[in-house]
Amino acid sequence: MFGSFLIYFFGLVGLSLRHLFTFVLVFKFNFKFLVDGVWRVDHQQFVKEDEDGMNNIILVKPPEIMIQPLVVDDGGLPIMDIDGLDDHHHAANTSTSSNIPHETFLPLRAEDIETTRNRLSQHLSSYQVDELIPDSGKVFALDANLSVEDAFLVMHAEGLAVAPLWDEANHQISGMLTASDFIMILMELQRNHAMVANRVLEVSSVSAWKEGKLQLQRRPLIKVDPDETLNAVAYKILHNHISSVPVIYVAQGATFPQLLHVACLSGLLKHINRHFEYRVGYLPLLQQPIGSLPIGSWIRDIGGARELLTLLSHELLSDALRLLLDEHISSVPIVDSKGTLVNIFSRSDITSLAKGNVYARIQLDHATVAQALQLVDMKAHSRFETCTRYDTLQRVITLLSDPGVRRVVVVEGGTQRVLGLITLRDVFSLIFIDSR
Repeated sequence: MFGSFLIYFFGLVGLSLRHLFTFVLVFKFNFKFLVDGVWRVDHQQFVKEDEDGMNNIILVKPPEIMIQPLVVDDGGLPIMDIDGLDDHHHAANTSTSSNIPHETFLPLRAEDIETTRNRLSQHLSSYQVDELIPDSGKVFALDANLSVEDAFLVMHAEGLAVAPLWDEANHQISGMLTASDFIMILMELQRNHAMVANRVLEVSSVSAWKEGKLQLQRRPLIKVDPDETLNAVAYKILHNHISSVPVIYVAQGATFPQLLHVACLSGLLKHINRHFEYRVGYLPLLQQPIGSLPIGSWIRDIGGARELLTLLSHELLSDALRLLLDEHISSVPIVDSKGTLVNIFSRSDITSLAKGNVYARIQLDHATVAQALQLVDMKAHSRFETCTRYDTLQRVITLLSDPGVRRVVVVEGGTQRVLGLITLRDVFSLIFIDSR
């Protein structure tokens, strides 16, 4: 139906001895506790292993605190769900107006940034790429001679934002096809309507578009080997301004390379979250509220290194796509006239135009962002999550560890007014330092 594309099924047996023993080398220790003069032992005691060795985990039920309603003078009405209370923020600073209250965060210490970066770099340098590869699964590679139309359909059907390209003639992975490529293709079609009339996308191959029509500068494929460190993966993605890298293994004497995985920042962050979720003290920055950190994009009222860009639902799709490309951003929040969050539009959403070949009929300078988002399956994945400025960096990392979440929108509690945006790249730009 879609032409030719490759699917590799793989398992990790033999690739790493670590995977063979993961579920074998399990030990359990029980400790006795002196309670009211009697030595007691819990045979069901939970044990967890991390980098520091084997640890006993004691689950303590927090005390139930009865929150008393706050009575005010205007009619004696109780105030319960005050914006910010869940974020340890005093109610007096809450505002539902257009002005942003200027809360004071504890000063950020330079040594906390340095300590976090150094410790995380040491951790990532001690693990190899195979740590990111699932025990079993599938990974797609599109034939470079596949038509643009078929490639568009495959990526939409499989929910892919990026896919490696297989060069059959040279028996190698030759490049990566991304959602940004499709954006540039659509904008080229917008400038030359004759291409649509002549059904160019049905016959033009992906490689032809990338090399000729779009006149893209060729560069060597950026890839990683299974035995490289996670530190190397993070460096290659951030340094080359790409979203992911293929993990390619070539066995000794083999003719064909094996595509094992497509490594990305979300996989790295999931690894970090798994190892430090219960050890946030080891990485001091993880305990800091994001409002106190130099991270992400923020509205002008708050300030920051980068000003947050937003769009209204009725703005043209052509303007939205041009904004994503010109500003080198992956997504932009969609807000209403009051700045309240409505949705988010990202580069990967463009593949939804493959549904029913809408891309061949749509006019980018007439269609709106809202119309384009109607084609996006909102139930397919989480797309984005929200938080407040008082949530910790650890909370943001946990949200971004979800494979479907690429960004977290910072909102004003209660009003859902958009204040900022934090992406995977923003997090790594803060906590990562190359120590190779």
